[in-house]
Amino acid sequence: MTDDCLVICYKQFADGLLVFYLQTIKGGRMYSMSKRKSTVVIAALLGGLLWYSGSVGVIAQAGEGNGGSKTVEYTPEGKMKRLSPAAYRKWVYVGTPVTPNDMNDGKANFPEFHNVYMDPESFAYLEKTGKYRDGTVLVKELVSVGQKEASSGAGYFQGEFIGLEVSVLDTKRFSKDPGHWGYFSFGHSYPLKDVSLPNKVDECNRCHEANATDFVFSKHYPVIRAAIAAAGK
Repeated sequence: MTDDCLVICYKQFADGLLVFYLQTIKGGRMYSMSKRKSTVVIAALLGGLLWYSGSVGVIAQAGEGNGGSKTVEYTPEGKMKRLSPAAYRKWVYVGTPVTPNDMNDGKANFPEFHNVYMDPESFAYLEKTGKYRDGTVLVKELVSVGQKEASSGAGYFQGEFIGLEVSVLDTKRFSKDPGHWGYFSFGHSYPLKDVSLPNKVDECNRCHEANATDFVFSKHYPVIRAAIAAAGK
C-alpha cells in the first residue's frame, strides 16, 4: 500500500468516527449510554484521531527522503522494473520538449517528443522547498513526431508512444555517481524491456552535470521553474 493510500484510509477512518460521534450526539444516544459505554466511545474517538494524525506525521517525515524511492522497484541485480503507464500518467506532468530532425539537419540526438512526469510526492516537496528530494523520480515517455499539419496550422504533433526512460535521485543507490542520479532506458521502440540496468555515467550524468541545473533541465520545464520560484517566496 502506498503512502497516499494510507493517508486516504486514515482520513476516511477519522471522518467515519467523527460522523458517528455527531450522529450519536444528535440522536441523544450519548446521554442514554451508561457511563462506562460513553467513556469507551469517547476513548475510541480520541484514539482514532490520534492514530490518524500520528500516522500522517510519520508519512510526512518519510516523504522527506532518507535515501531511495518507494515509487520504483529493482531486481536483486540492481535492474529497475519498468513502471506502468497507468501509474505515471497520473503523476504531475511537467512538460514536453522536442528537438525534431527537421531543425537539426536530420540528425537530432533526441528527435522525439519527451513527455515528462514527476512523482506527486517529490513535486509537493519541490513546491515546499525548491529542491529535489532524495527519492525524486522523473519519467520521460518518448513519443514520435506525427503529423505536421493541423486545422490550426503547421507544426509538430505527437504520433505514437515509442520509448521510456526514467531518472531517479537516490543518494544511497547512486552514492558514487555525479549528482546521485541514476538514469534508465527501457528502449526507444516497442516492445519495451521489462527491466533496465542504469546507463553509464558518461551517457547521461556528465551531460546533465554540465548543462542542467541540479541535474534537471528545468529551463525547459516552466512547471518546475514555477514550483521552485513559489518555494522562494
